[in-house]
Parts: sequence; C-alpha cells; structure tokens
Amino acid sequence: MKFLKTIFTILLVAISTISCSSDDGTDGTNGVDGQQGAPGAPGTANVIYSAWINAPVAAAETVDGTSGMSTTINAPELSDEILSKGTILVYVSFGSGTFTLPYTSTAGGFANTITAVSSLKKIKLFRFRHDQGGTVNIPTSLSWRYILIPGGVTAATSKAAKPDYAKMSYEEVCAHFNIQP
Repeated sequence: MKFLKTIFTILLVAISTISCSSDDGTDGTNGVDGQQGAPGAPGTANVIYSAWINAPVAAAETVDGTSGMSTTINAPELSDEILSKGTILVYVSFGSGTFTLPYTSTAGGFANTITAVSSLKKIKLFRFRHDQGGTVNIPTSLSWRYILIPGGVTAATSKAAKPDYAKMSYEEVCAHFNIQP
C-alpha cells in the first residue's frame, strides 16, 4: 500500500507540474465573424497616367513615306515591358472635348489624322493630311495625356474578356481605373 501511495503522489506531482504554468489563463469563447464589406472602387494599381501636358513646337517630318508634322512628349514610365505587353492610350483635349488617338478631323480645311507612335520613354505625336498635299500644324495649345496599362493588370476578377480600352471613351477609361479626368 505504501508503494501505491508513493506512485500516486509522484503521479499527482507530475500532472500538476506539467499542466500548470504561470502564464496560463482561461480561454474565452471565439467571437462571431463580421459581415463581408462591400467591394471597393476600382483602383489604379499599376496603371500609370500623366497630367495634362502641352507638347513642344511641331516640326515637319516624314514617317513611313508620309509627310506630316510631329512633336514628342516625354513618358518616363514607358518601359520595354509596357511596349511589348501593355496598352498605351493617348488623348488630346481642346475646346470641343477630349479625344482618343488616332484622332481624325478636318482642321485646316483638309482631312487629317493625329496619331501616336510610342517608343521607350517617349510618345511621338504625328499629324498628316490624307491627301498628302501638305501639312497641318500641331498647335502647342493642345493638351495631351497618356495612360499606360501594364500587361499584367487584369481587367476584372471574373473570367470576362478584357475590355478594348481603345474603343472606350476617355471618360469610361477614367471611370474604369478611378482616374480623375
């Protein structure tokens, strides 16, 4: 019997030592999870856009055999990665609105188009007449803005097709990426 009392005492001491520590406290009950919040507004993660800028004075130039006027705006964020995999949108703004390039009008009395030719860190603005009869200037008073969309940016979290940003209006693109017009 003395042997059993000794084993019982040893077991009690061992159990007390193992199960107790000075920092043990009483566990509380888990709280109830809150409701899922509303989705946030689309952001501009990875999308780069410029302020409205004026371009330098244009000069006569021939591009791919077409005579016209050109000027260049700096786009320091325009990388090889964006050139090869991304989307580059360029807009012109003047008195009657904001327009996506290429933009065709009858300024100067002749049908002409302003287009953008992108290269590393630069965007060339080129205006040519459709009849090849001369040139129409690119006024320095016009305002320009570019939006660079890297190739890794998804248009939506669903499996829906990526929007064709070039077919969207300037206002639709700004709303989509939460950009102040």
